[in-house]
Amino acid sequence: MNAIIVSGLLGVIMMFSGIVLKNRSAITNLAAIGLLLLLIANILGTYGICTISINTHNMLRFEKFGMFFNSIAFAATLLYVLLSGRDLERTGVNTGEYYALIFFVLCGVSILSSFNGLLMLFLGIEILSIPLYILTGADKRNLRSNEASLKYFLMGSFSTGIMLMGITLIYGATGYFDLGHSPVVPSTGEQRATFLEVAGILLLFASMCFKVSAAPFHFWTPDVYDGAPSVFTSFMATVVKASGFIAFVRLFDRHGNELGPGPTWSLLLGFVIIATLLVGNITAVFQQSVKRMLAYSSIAQAGFMLFALYGNNDLAKEGILLYSVAYCLATIGIFAILIRMNDYTFDGFNGLAKTQPVLAITNTVFLLSLAGIPLTAGFFAKYYMLASAVKAGASLWLVIVAVIFAAVSVYYYFRVIQAMYFKDGDPATAPIGTGFKAMLILMAALIILFGIFPSMVLGAFYF
Repeated sequence: MNAIIVSGLLGVIMMFSGIVLKNRSAITNLAAIGLLLLLIANILGTYGICTISINTHNMLRFEKFGMFFNSIAFAATLLYVLLSGRDLERTGVNTGEYYALIFFVLCGVSILSSFNGLLMLFLGIEILSIPLYILTGADKRNLRSNEASLKYFLMGSFSTGIMLMGITLIYGATGYFDLGHSPVVPSTGEQRATFLEVAGILLLFASMCFKVSAAPFHFWTPDVYDGAPSVFTSFMATVVKASGFIAFVRLFDRHGNELGPGPTWSLLLGFVIIATLLVGNITAVFQQSVKRMLAYSSIAQAGFMLFALYGNNDLAKEGILLYSVAYCLATIGIFAILIRMNDYTFDGFNGLAKTQPVLAITNTVFLLSLAGIPLTAGFFAKYYMLASAVKAGASLWLVIVAVIFAAVSVYYYFRVIQAMYFKDGDPATAPIGTGFKAMLILMAALIILFGIFPSMVLGAFYF
């Protein structure tokens, strides 16, 4: 409860910060201090040191898994503000309002990591999504930003309607705003979902696939990510996406069998995983814009994160937490560098290693982590995902297909590395400060450290 209350209060404070603080840098510093306080409050609540107790009537269930993810999300957002806060200030004149919306998004993240009913899931999704619609269209002077915001709003509203219809069907079939209350068959004493409940679960599944940009509900992602201001795309593609998967895992934890007897759930999820990996990786190969390539790359990463849903075991939960850390660190770092580039095409990175060696080497570490190369956190993140599926009895062909697509992703990630180190050019970049370079080096070092010692992340989870 600490995270929900503190993030909400900080959002209100940031709304009025622009009245008192006229300097945008001061507003960014205030947001960073607020994120640090939010992180500390969540850690204290996680280990029961100082907890705000409110009777939620069993609508929220605070478990270590969700609360530990909150710490990951808040820490990633803090790094995001420290690294890209100056870029956020240049987006528009409403700096305080932008940070207020980010804190409200984190409030939605906190609800999604702790919901204990479909109504709280819906509230969490809406509290998270509505600020994002506004942030996507924050660049009022850019028609692409306005178009992306409208498209995101319309598609998101349609997805929310599907979710509400699913919740309605489940409540009509069981009388509960929750899964796991299927009627009992008298002859066997086992629970068996009715047709209405199965239909509701399928609608919920489709809606959640939209939220995490899983195929075939991914179509909004490239245009929205490409049209939104890059500084906000970085936040949407990392913290927001990871929180969607945490909600996905919590929603379908131990309830996949309600879709029917036998391999129904495994076949459905296997199809979505393969489709997501196929669309994300193959389409990314043909992109000429690095930003749009990263948008399709995020779809491909979603395919791997879906293995946490397939595995549905302790290894899967450990894996999704490690994946969240690796993916957030790498993607936030890549977008921070991308924002500094005046040309978002692959040719815009030609010769970057000669003009900006720190940016080139750190960008290489980030790209290698996304590709899942050993000695980076991304390698163990992918390993845990596949290992959880194998432990759950997944067919060998599904794991082999995932490995093949991971190899395909190496191609388009290495296109950027090739441009930086093996092509001549004089890339134009915005001014690069020492603090910015230091933050990039810190994040690259963390990726390598967690890649060599993943227990540093998982050990904190079990502490």
